[in-house]
Amino acid sequence: MRLTELAKGVGAIVDQVTDLHAADAVAARLRDLGFVRGEPVRVVASAPFGGDPIVVQIGSTRFALRRAEAERVRLAAGAAA
Repeated sequence: MRLTELAKGVGAIVDQVTDLHAADAVAARLRDLGFVRGEPVRVVASAPFGGDPIVVQIGSTRFALRRAEAERVRLAAGAAA
């Protein structure tokens, strides 16, 4: 499952951040921000009608991500935080 598919308020665990191409700066930045395997994540809010951005929380920090960025974050199957 991808982060963009996670329902608002539901917790999950980050499995990995996928690089879309070699030296993917966005994927590297997401990992630097804490989107790493084993971290709990949840969607706090999202724009109406499935638009950008979505607000996600890792630990006590919240981030506003574009859906294109959030697509890179894969969640562990069956894991809830």
